[in-house]
Amino acid sequence: MVQKNNKIQIFTGAANVPLAEEIASCIEIPLGKGEVGRFSDGEISLHIKESVRGSDAFIVQPLCDPVNENIMELLILIDALKRASARSVNAVIPYYAYARQDRKTRARDPITAKLIADLLTAAGASRIVAMDLHAGQIQGFFNIPFDHLTGVPILANYFIKKKISNGIVVSPDLGGVTRARELADYLEMPIAVIDKKRVAPNESEVMNIIGDIEGKTTIVIDDIIDTAGTIVQGAEALLESGAREVYACCTHGLFSGQALPRLSSSKIKEIIITNTIPLRDENKGKFQVLSVAPLIGEAIMRIHEERSVSELFQ
Repeated sequence: MVQKNNKIQIFTGAANVPLAEEIASCIEIPLGKGEVGRFSDGEISLHIKESVRGSDAFIVQPLCDPVNENIMELLILIDALKRASARSVNAVIPYYAYARQDRKTRARDPITAKLIADLLTAAGASRIVAMDLHAGQIQGFFNIPFDHLTGVPILANYFIKKKISNGIVVSPDLGGVTRARELADYLEMPIAVIDKKRVAPNESEVMNIIGDIEGKTTIVIDDIIDTAGTIVQGAEALLESGAREVYACCTHGLFSGQALPRLSSSKIKEIIITNTIPLRDENKGKFQVLSVAPLIGEAIMRIHEERSVSELFQ
């Protein structure tokens, strides 16, 4: 319970208002009063409707579709709170956009993940809180405190309750082995890896399965499901190689393009995601949505009270 003399406020842009409301409810404070709109020429209109002087202000804003609109909203919110004399302005970014552009892979490529970090810092952010970055080294792009949360324990608790026997955790590529091993440790299961070759952006070709999946319930884990081509192709490969059934899970369900119909018509038994990015109700079908609000709420309180955030995962 937050004491009245402890000044903490939570604000939100338009990206995921229900998540911000749930976080505020978890820590038993009202959502901050603000209004985000548009001028006739499309520019963002923003007004904070209460005093923030001397408070620890937290802005909840995942950088999901429409990505650039949500980034600009966040930057303007940070600037407004900073200029209104908030003691600290903390950007809570459940999904960090442009994280897949974290290095140069060709000559003259931008490093857009670093650009976003520079923009957030220049706008006046005091701290960043994010979940399951696609590339962990993005934390090093910031010269301000960065708290990196993980959704793996939330996903693990869901599968623990299902009491799956003869299960195995599968990484959809070699780069996701660490994440798969973390989930496997929670579930006390072995791991397998899908070895694939990427032939073009958002296109991949499955090569082979590393590990014994014959007759087992497989749980494929990734940080992001975007177009769903990789996860669906991987599920087909697992079933063709003898897996009994396939579950898929991730922290961030982007579901761009034809992802939702592709997943709905796939042979995947269930897709488990978190609510870092809102999922339209009419598309839930075989999807299970788990809330990250209690975790983020607890992290916010620990930051405000200057307690350890890392203890949440020990």
